[in-house]
Amino acid sequence: MAKFFGNLHLVLLVGLAAAIGVMYCYNADIPVTANSVLHWLHSFVGILWIGLLYYLNFVQVPTMPKVPAELKKGVTGYIAPKVFFFFRYAALLTVVFGLWIAMEQGYGHRALTFSGATRAENMIGLGMWLGLIMAFNVWFLIWPAQKKILGIVEASDEAKAKAAPLALAASRTNLLLSLPMLYCMVSANLS
Repeated sequence: MAKFFGNLHLVLLVGLAAAIGVMYCYNADIPVTANSVLHWLHSFVGILWIGLLYYLNFVQVPTMPKVPAELKKGVTGYIAPKVFFFFRYAALLTVVFGLWIAMEQGYGHRALTFSGATRAENMIGLGMWLGLIMAFNVWFLIWPAQKKILGIVEASDEAKAKAAPLALAASRTNLLLSLPMLYCMVSANLS
């Protein structure tokens, strides 16, 4: 049992098989379509993205000043680069799957221009714009700054010091935006 749970890829594979099993068992009541699979993928990577955003803001960032200097390298050299890999690609895939769903369902343009036929389309549009801003922050503000801070790219101490407040402000902006974004996404699907 410990060997199974110690293997992340095996656990993910069994989880995927379980999800496919659930889809198959309930297919008569809730048909499995490309749209339902896209929604599922969008939700999965969205949870991964926002979960890592919350981990960074609620756990890692506030804890780092308390970590003894000799232990910081364990976080900055090993944990943080892995976190930021999944963080940025989960952001990218969340946006890609979300836009794909909106275009496939035919409401993408209306939602993004707030010209929807329903308030739900306009609400999902607001959620989409908030998500796009957040993804922009991940890829063009947070990640470039973190590459300097973590020593992934060469940077002077001055450049690292300058990058830290930018990364923090962009990350906290994403935390702030995530709350109304999540409300828009959940509520738009309830109406």
